[in-house]
Amino acid sequence: MIVENTTSPESVGMSSERLARIEPAMQGWIHRGTITGASMIVARRNRIVYRGEIGQMDKEAGIPMSDDTIFRIYSMTKPIVCAALMTLYEEGYFQLTTPIAKFIPALGRLKVLRQEQSGAREEALLSPITVGDLMKHTAGFTYDMEDDSKVAEGYRQARLTHDGGRTLEQYVDTLARFPLAHQPGSIWRYSVSIDVAAHLIQILTDHPLGDVLQARIFGPLGMEDTGFFVPENKLSRCAAMYGAADIAALDMTASKMLDATESGVWKRLDVNDSYPASRPDTFARGGHGLFSTTSDYMRFALMLLGNGALEGARILGRKTAQLMHVNHLPDELLPFEDAGITYDGYGFGLGSRTMMDVGVAGIPGSVGEFGWAGAASTYYWVDPAEALVGVFMTQYQGMKEPDKDFRVLAYQAISD
Repeated sequence: MIVENTTSPESVGMSSERLARIEPAMQGWIHRGTITGASMIVARRNRIVYRGEIGQMDKEAGIPMSDDTIFRIYSMTKPIVCAALMTLYEEGYFQLTTPIAKFIPALGRLKVLRQEQSGAREEALLSPITVGDLMKHTAGFTYDMEDDSKVAEGYRQARLTHDGGRTLEQYVDTLARFPLAHQPGSIWRYSVSIDVAAHLIQILTDHPLGDVLQARIFGPLGMEDTGFFVPENKLSRCAAMYGAADIAALDMTASKMLDATESGVWKRLDVNDSYPASRPDTFARGGHGLFSTTSDYMRFALMLLGNGALEGARILGRKTAQLMHVNHLPDELLPFEDAGITYDGYGFGLGSRTMMDVGVAGIPGSVGEFGWAGAASTYYWVDPAEALVGVFMTQYQGMKEPDKDFRVLAYQAISD
């Protein structure tokens, strides 16, 4: 569904002249060879003030970017899955402090692999993994691409993220064979924990994850092009992937991705093994896996701006939506860091970063702004104080960040 409700930018306190700066600035990323194209939307006060498609969705075929191009959104899957899980929270299935072992007993028997200079040893859990830990990345898991982690090395050897042929249940069963990398609650570590949260959704509802998301999120919001697979009649709309390296490649680590980016590696990437478009019977994940469009994701983001509701469809209660987007991390876990990037000025809620100090963050925004990004440089933010929402989609894997320029360009156009 294409987002409607476009309006004159000036009617909602935005400058048309300043919004016109977005396209030439983002074209620069194409000219420099980082991205082949992008799809971008800015909304204020529930009205679309800017929409732009630039470049190509498939460079080799010469296919231009369009307003219905479908993207692999990687970790922008996470906020959607967390929203779905919180609809079950509202129905009384769990508290944030409920141990996950209540629903997945194998995760209550995990050990923690403590790495020391003298070697590695396993130790018992000091506290249980909670449902809240899963959404705020304090459960103790890690990701395959983490450097210098024996647990991550085990994930890579098991092809945990690379193998898109596993069902979600099989994925979590495989994960349960490995110890945790950290004690629950002791550190913020970006991880596979949202995949566990996704499996919890399946357990609680007794339905496949994709069906639950369709019933609770996509259907009510009119997100017609979002899901874990792309129907055959829509495959021609899928954007090709480019960049330094596939983040889910068998031997990929964060340092290797950085090295490839800095050495100027840029190529077309085949990601179908780890992120298949045509395996509707098996492929679903919580931490990545969804396909979507800028229009669809804008509808999800506008629902969050509306404290859980959009155009008469209420997904979450107001207080639940607000609970998700305040900081849940204690001071000793701040600032949090991922792949060498420190998120100064930000805390973390239930599936999303949240702005705590604009000056420390060093980027335009407001206290309470929240959002997240995906490994292929997709990005969104919601700023309740300014009623400003932005969605940026491209398909570039690497350590460069075109989305930050898009965000600055959107904020500088505020005129009231």
